[in-house]
Amino acid sequence: MAKTKEKRSFYGTGRRKGAIARVTLTPGTGKITVNGKDVNEYMPFEVLVMDLKQPLVVTKNEESFDVDANVTGGGFSGQTGAIRLGITRALLEYDKDNAANEDSYRRILKANGFVTRDPRVKERKKYGLKGARRAPQFSKR
Repeated sequence: MAKTKEKRSFYGTGRRKGAIARVTLTPGTGKITVNGKDVNEYMPFEVLVMDLKQPLVVTKNEESFDVDANVTGGGFSGQTGAIRLGITRALLEYDKDNAANEDSYRRILKANGFVTRDPRVKERKKYGLKGARRAPQFSKR
């Protein structure tokens, strides 16, 4: 029995700051679940939920896929960024046959800046300093 494109699940892994998200896209009604909870219940701010949904919004897939995300590490902002990148990569996996066309998801998502992973992470603390760069207060006497 051959699986059709519409019944398959599509996977994407996203990372941001200290957070890692494993995202599964399944054709459905637009329900988003994060760590077994509804996204509005899990995320404390509506802005984070809007940010997380952006790849689905720009590709006009808000009601086409159910999103199931498993996230570890980081805070809510980092987790949101990780889930967003995971959704983007899963959408690219779904649309890989159409990648050369002008209306491909890759072109749309890249134009909106969702394909690139944000490399900024917390800098490590160095010895002799109070933080990554903050030096102890200088005393002349």
